[in-house]
Amino acid sequence: MLSNSRSMSVFLAILAMLSVFGSVGCSTSPATGKRIVTLLSWEQEKKLGLDAAAGLAEQFGGEVSDVIPSQYVRQVGMKLVAGVEEGVPDLDWEFTLLDSDVINAFALPGGKVFFTRGLAEKLDSEAEMAGVLGHEIGHVTARHGNQRISKQMGFNFAITGASVIVGTSKSSSDVRKYGRIAMPALAIGGNVVLLSYGRNGESEADMLGMRYMERAGYNPIGQLRVMEVLLAQAGDTRQPEWLSTHPYPESRIEAIHKLLDTKYAYTQDNPSYVFNRAEYEQRMLVPLGNLPPPPSAQSTSLLNNPALWCGHCSPIAMN
Repeated sequence: MLSNSRSMSVFLAILAMLSVFGSVGCSTSPATGKRIVTLLSWEQEKKLGLDAAAGLAEQFGGEVSDVIPSQYVRQVGMKLVAGVEEGVPDLDWEFTLLDSDVINAFALPGGKVFFTRGLAEKLDSEAEMAGVLGHEIGHVTARHGNQRISKQMGFNFAITGASVIVGTSKSSSDVRKYGRIAMPALAIGGNVVLLSYGRNGESEADMLGMRYMERAGYNPIGQLRVMEVLLAQAGDTRQPEWLSTHPYPESRIEAIHKLLDTKYAYTQDNPSYVFNRAEYEQRMLVPLGNLPPPPSAQSTSLLNNPALWCGHCSPIAMN
């Protein structure tokens, strides 16, 4: 059994891993230029996405049977991918329109992007669809799934180690006395930090989505229209934003407005940046309207897997 001083030293050392862990596996995000924690390689990300893709699609009703809207989603997705930053390797980009009435979109590490029929039917232009897909592409290029997994692994390791030290210390020691109080608070506090980390990723993906939209010739105000759709679906009963994995749509709308008023002001009322409403009506809304209703939503347990990073997720917010 460890002495009091020895136990306290080890205990503090393990807690320090929460901050030190960030120095392990650091890399530079090709999309943002920021230093990030990534314990997985790009090839490992691709394997994660490949392994999870089939099961995820099945949980959301599978791909829409009509090839016209499905091909349309792929076409727009690949048009956006052409604008990703140098430094992002060749990924297994796939864009799937799911036959689900859930209003959502999400991305897996490695380039697997999913867009639900429920969300598609709420939109009215190709630019808005580009906003959804661009946001999801941003999650992939910024390696948000990798970062989330890496942060969670580090946090869990430190908490587990600290718990072992507290549990094996003398019952009369300060480690046992204060550890019993500190451990629950640390676990709660750490999870709130990880929630904030998720909110930051969502805001970053919004910004990247607008970048890819502009590069592909879409009016980036389409991203704003998507947020307005999500806000209309959000309802009045919500937990506080600081306890949510996603920023409130209102917060995202405010940030997008600022970008439209500054960085992308030149795109507004500029015919070079299109909406393609008629195209969206003909290739998306009309074919979907001719299909039978989608199957009832199934369990979405895969969304609890930290390998998943929904761009417009939570019941209503793209993951």
